[in-house]
Amino acid sequence: MIYNYEILSQLLKYRGKDRNRLHMPGHKNSAAFRAIFPVAPIDITELSFSDDLQCPTGVIERAQCDIAEIVGAKRAFITTDGSSSGIMAMVGVAAAYGTKLIVPRNSHKSVFNACRLFGLEPVIVQGKEEEGVLACPEAELIERLIVNDVSIAGAIITSPDYYGNIAPLKSYAEVLGKHNRLLFVDGAHGAHLALEEDREGYAGTYADMWVDGAHKTLPTLTQGAAVLVGNEALSERAAEAMSVFRTTSPSYPIMASVEYGIKYFVNNPRLLARAKEAVAAFKAEMEGVTFYPSADWAKLAIDFKPLGISPSIAQDALEKKGIYAEMNDGRYLLFYLSPLVTAGQLAELKAALLNVISRKKNRGTYRERPSIPAAERTYSFIYALRQQAEYVPLKDAVGRMCAGNAGVTPPCLPVVIAGEMISSQAVEVLSSAENTFGLSDGKVRVVRR
Repeated sequence: MIYNYEILSQLLKYRGKDRNRLHMPGHKNSAAFRAIFPVAPIDITELSFSDDLQCPTGVIERAQCDIAEIVGAKRAFITTDGSSSGIMAMVGVAAAYGTKLIVPRNSHKSVFNACRLFGLEPVIVQGKEEEGVLACPEAELIERLIVNDVSIAGAIITSPDYYGNIAPLKSYAEVLGKHNRLLFVDGAHGAHLALEEDREGYAGTYADMWVDGAHKTLPTLTQGAAVLVGNEALSERAAEAMSVFRTTSPSYPIMASVEYGIKYFVNNPRLLARAKEAVAAFKAEMEGVTFYPSADWAKLAIDFKPLGISPSIAQDALEKKGIYAEMNDGRYLLFYLSPLVTAGQLAELKAALLNVISRKKNRGTYRERPSIPAAERTYSFIYALRQQAEYVPLKDAVGRMCAGNAGVTPPCLPVVIAGEMISSQAVEVLSSAENTFGLSDGKVRVVRR
């Protein structure tokens, strides 16, 4: 079946007919603005023909129905506010079913922000560290927690994560379902998995509600995402939550691109197979290079520790050739792929990497990075947030209780969480990171003594 691009088709019909734009946005599709921002002709507001994301009945409604059908959901909600707005909505739904929510430690900062907004206590669980990356917690751990605490609404799981680890969602769903709890999935990094034939690793195969970050791995403009509902009983609450967290002035180009990105590979299935073949060939050709054992073909993380080379040196060399990686975490250089990646792009990457690896002067430059500590939780998250607080220099924060999350970005994961005692290891991680959140001028927020 070939899907029509409902929103984009409607916008293209309007283009050229707007002789006198006396409506928002303020750029009015002027020639000067259009020359800098070519998307201007289809950047409009809610008009008589364009439908309304707040109460869709036309092209937006048809687009959302198609998206739900494609990914196997009961309801679909386009959002132009990124995956974070979907996470806020999911946690808002969870708040109706309990006062606590199981949250793996490697969850995005927006999960903790949402718990704060709704007064939900995050029950932190942590998997083992494997090859320098936090793995998913075992399903047995989640079951032990929910059996002993009826106030836990369910769990919100990141799958896949930045490195391509896919959580054991089937096991989670079985455990949570057995005890009448809900499974929410931050699938922001896995929208492309809906295109797989068996969908075994796709969030929507098991989740009651999930978010797909279409812009991360599909041909979609940045901030374009979709929030999906698999459990019909959550539909009304999900719609209400989305109305709270979505903007009332959504970008029509972003909306159109969400629909386009999700439908594009359904309409062009050969592209997905071609991309996967190119990635597999690239890995096979990179002899002597160690890759992080990702379960997601679209995450290509090269381990520079065995090479003895600083990934920063490799990153600089690649950027001089116009090749940009997604992230350098001090050990791995992560390349974020999509079904649009080509064999030519990967051949260019291969040549540049081999050049870096072959240079003798680069050897012996690798430095071990500090790992994220497993902190001991002394007080609750909500309790710590409500206490009087002060900012102290990181070096003076060891042994103090954190009054707000602080972490490293990307991938926006907390190193220390509100209610935890700050360890010397946490200080080392935060001090050595190039980009952080939760710090202010090298100071961290702690509970006042």
